[in-house]
Amino acid sequence: MKKEFVVIGLGRFGGSIVRELVEQGADVMAIDKSAERVDEFASIATQAVVADTTDESVLKSLGIRNFEHVIVAIGDDIQSSILTTLMLKEIGVNKITVKAQNDYHEKVLRKIGADQVVHPERDMGIRIANNMISNNVLDYLELSDEHSIMEIKANELLAGSTLIDLDIRAKYGINIVGIKRGDDILVSPQADEEILINDILIVIGADADIIRFEKKAMH
Repeated sequence: MKKEFVVIGLGRFGGSIVRELVEQGADVMAIDKSAERVDEFASIATQAVVADTTDESVLKSLGIRNFEHVIVAIGDDIQSSILTTLMLKEIGVNKITVKAQNDYHEKVLRKIGADQVVHPERDMGIRIANNMISNNVLDYLELSDEHSIMEIKANELLAGSTLIDLDIRAKYGINIVGIKRGDDILVSPQADEEILINDILIVIGADADIIRFEKKAMH
């Protein structure tokens, strides 16, 4: 069975989600108020529709309740984003992910029942800032306001130590959940695993603890 998604709002964020989902083999209905944007995705999405998603009867006529996951990627119009989310909830959509403009927007979305709220611009900003500040931090994924997964490149200070030598969980309260070594990835590495130079450590924990580890253990 192909996975079925609806993406509402075909700006940069919504558009890139449509392209990626289609590439991964999913069925995607792409919706926007702008006929111009919908035209752009007519040959990409499974179905591309010009519609006002703040109108409950429109959502019902499109059969959106039958899709397993709806992504609301409406850009600057916070009111439309909130109303659309409310309507989707009302008609019984199973899973709703919404792009938030700011923290107030997120609070409202969570109150009205959005299953997942994403801040693409903010998250990308944090990711870029982290990469700029440290040469060792290669990638960053926010799990919550305070917890993240980071990829940290092992330098000569860590090389040659085993995970048990470093005792990272006790000292820093973080966990190494994987090690990327060339094309291989060691998932849940053993305590006696020796770290090699240029290994990429996949670290999970509170941001403050990860930064403490990166500063103290690697400089």
